[in-house]
Amino acid sequence: MKAIALLEVQAMVAAITGLDAMVKAADVKLIHVEKRLGGRLVTIVVEGEVSACQAALAAGAKAAAEVGNVKVCEVIARPHPDVMRFLTTG
Repeated sequence: MKAIALLEVQAMVAAITGLDAMVKAADVKLIHVEKRLGGRLVTIVVEGEVSACQAALAAGAKAAAEVGNVKVCEVIARPHPDVMRFLTTG
């Protein structure tokens, strides 16, 4: 079953650290990065199987918290096609 995992952190360094841990921890693929407030809030979105997204998110949140502030993390199983279209637009 496909899923997406979202990790929102404060600061670009925390985002990169979290993403690195996510892709090393499980079979997930980066599909979207959203930067707000000049990169002070960064949201990373990865895609994979539900269990892979859960493992990746746990590793990413832990790694990001060591160097920055984790704001939100969430796994969405079987995201609606409109959600995926929103993430892949522009």
